[in-house]
Amino acid sequence: MQSPIESPARIVGHGDHRAGTFLFGANSMLGWSIFHFGDLAELTPFCNGFTRSLPPGIERGIHLDDELAVAQLFAEEQPHTIVHCAGVCDVEKCEESPDFAYSVNVEGMRILIDHAPRDARIVYCSSDHVFSGDTGPYREDSPTDPLSVYGRTRVAAERLLLERPNSVIVRAGLWIGPSASGKNGHLDWLRYRHDRQLPMTIVADEARSAVWAEDAALRVCEIARASVTGIRHITSTRTVSRPELARYLNERYEIGARFELQNRQDRRMPHLGCVELATVYDDALARPLPSVVGSAAGS
Repeated sequence: MQSPIESPARIVGHGDHRAGTFLFGANSMLGWSIFHFGDLAELTPFCNGFTRSLPPGIERGIHLDDELAVAQLFAEEQPHTIVHCAGVCDVEKCEESPDFAYSVNVEGMRILIDHAPRDARIVYCSSDHVFSGDTGPYREDSPTDPLSVYGRTRVAAERLLLERPNSVIVRAGLWIGPSASGKNGHLDWLRYRHDRQLPMTIVADEARSAVWAEDAALRVCEIARASVTGIRHITSTRTVSRPELARYLNERYEIGARFELQNRQDRRMPHLGCVELATVYDDALARPLPSVVGSAAGS
């Protein structure tokens, strides 16, 4: 199904001199899932350059906002596909250091576009934070209305990539699965803080499209191999509130965590409301993934 938000440019044929896929941000929540559960051939994973101890299986690091390093990388190596999961995703850190957030998330995208091989396919894993949660459901053609600095950097980065042929933006909600650090993402966060007896507060009036990381990673890989361009949403069979999700994961994985509830308006940092991702498409790539609550991982 073609829509006004899909670029008229289609996938460009890759020359024989192109080989392999670069995965930037392989130690991010999204990148870690793609690295472990995805099925892209000849995958080369990169951490960000500040990673002190590289996770198992990842041997290379780079800052995408280091233009000289990025230019040198692509002068020496020419991937046919780039999956971009890198960036600063911590909402609080972005609010406190907006210049840093824009440098990493927006300038990093500009540098990537300027120096990546022109015929390489770029898949950008964006976020549902481009929406507020106050005006949904949200399709690919819905106006963005971010609440946070983080969300605004995602919107700015998306706008840059929408001008480039053979590129696609993938927006998803919560990916539930393991993290490289063992403390990021909703599941590992619950475990990590419970094990250390740290306090936990869950936003009572936030709801998201929550999917298993394995399912979402495989969908991103399908999109990467396809010829679609523009924007694609990863939808789920239902939205799930944060308290419902926390209770479900707590019981399913026998974590034993205890947490308090607080409304988003009482939180110090901006929080999403109900971000239900929907889609304008009806092809195989648009099929909703099973919601985390009530479904098996990897289903």
